[in-house]
Amino acid sequence: MRLISLSLINYKNIAEADLVFSPKINCFIGNNGMGKTNILDAIYFLSFCKSHSNLIDSQNIRHNEDFCVLQAKYAFDDKIEEIYCGIKNKQKKQFKRNKKEYERLSDHIGLLPLVMVSPDDSVLISEGSDERRKFIDGVISQFNKTYLSNLLNYNNALKQRNAILKAEQPVDPTILDIWEDQMATYGNYIYAQRRRFIDEFVPVFQDFYSRICGGNEQIDLFYKSQHDEHDIKQRMIETRERDFLLGYSTQGIHKDELEMLLNGYPIKRVGSQGQNKTYLISLKLAQFDFLKRTHNLSPLLLLDDIFDKLDSNRVKKIVELVSGETFGQIFITDTNREHLDLILQQLSQDSAIFQVENGQISH
Repeated sequence: MRLISLSLINYKNIAEADLVFSPKINCFIGNNGMGKTNILDAIYFLSFCKSHSNLIDSQNIRHNEDFCVLQAKYAFDDKIEEIYCGIKNKQKKQFKRNKKEYERLSDHIGLLPLVMVSPDDSVLISEGSDERRKFIDGVISQFNKTYLSNLLNYNNALKQRNAILKAEQPVDPTILDIWEDQMATYGNYIYAQRRRFIDEFVPVFQDFYSRICGGNEQIDLFYKSQHDEHDIKQRMIETRERDFLLGYSTQGIHKDELEMLLNGYPIKRVGSQGQNKTYLISLKLAQFDFLKRTHNLSPLLLLDDIFDKLDSNRVKKIVELVSGETFGQIFITDTNREHLDLILQQLSQDSAIFQVENGQISH
């Protein structure tokens, strides 16, 4: 799969742009705040029906405008897919595939597999467990629609149970039974898929990290769940009284955690900026590998300002990796032309360089 072209109107600080891309490497150069990341964000939006950085759709419309439009053409082996997204203030966004509107946006997820590496990824290490669950859910949902459906149903059941726990009036226990049964059923499926994914994912992740850092550091990623030790439905019954006092559900897959370790210690506590960034980049490259195998095609790879905080050896190793045959079409932003020249020197394939200044894009 590759992105042939992208047209933007009023997306963030970009008034209008019509871009045609190289099938291999596309580089966007410019100072910070010029709009480089907004181009990658538009590509991300067309894959996931949402912005990577701003989940309020209307806030992605250019200032003082009422709407924005994103349109793109994608090439698969035997066909062309046209994707359209329109956003208007105070209206529901519109998504179309080959001019036919989707009934449910969730039907679109997985059609255009994509991996984005961004400075925002630092929240995977620095913030709470919900960010790490979002990561694992996002990867699995791109290739397993049943997982996404179960996750949405689980979250609805969790919302209903929490509403009952906060109610001031006495509640019929049989109503709790209904929602707890659903949480257990959907949760068991989600747990099994997360466990299977991590078992396959971790060795690939460790290999990428080792290749970037030269094998001098040991990293790990552990999946921890209440499902490991308990019959979760029974635990929900046992903790009802406590949950009523707290006003929320303390048991279930919404409490799962991914433990990130460097040399046996939490990377959040011991990792340098360069080690943290290497860890995050390795996670995303392993995600790319996983999606490539499950989709049987190469996802788009978006690399947003990834070389900052990395020493020259790690930059060189990453450049060698992404320049290889494993990776397909790549989109890179950077303020430093030297990094991009280093990549392009290693490629005999086609490439394109775009200059970005105040939302204006030139080729």
